[in-house]
Amino acid sequence: MNIALIAHDSKKELMVQFCIAYCGILSRHNLCATGTTGKIVSETTGLKITTYLSGAHGGGQQISSKISFNEIDMLLFFRDPINPKDHEPDDRNLLRLCDMHSVPVATNIATAEMLIHGLERGDLDWREVMHPHR
Repeated sequence: MNIALIAHDSKKELMVQFCIAYCGILSRHNLCATGTTGKIVSETTGLKITTYLSGAHGGGQQISSKISFNEIDMLLFFRDPINPKDHEPDDRNLLRLCDMHSVPVATNIATAEMLIHGLERGDLDWREVMHPHR
């Protein structure tokens, strides 16, 4: 599966800890991320991650484009709903695209853990049936 990772500044450490905890599962999938998040997670975990631009420079839009073309199967977007920064990716557009393209999305660690456990069990195999060209 193709999994995208995005984390607002105040949630980057949480994303790192999540990826450390689930490194074994995540390593079996194709990962991409916005620039800073991908760099931090990759350096800390050793996971191979395709990085795009930082959120401030359009990385969120690059991932949005991949969602629009059915090239993302899951989005883990740890966001700060209380104190988002102006330069951080726009959640509304990303979430709307995930809804339009039936992409499972987690915006917090509890939901991310449920998705990762479902992925490990094979509960999300329906994405492969819908998009067998990958």
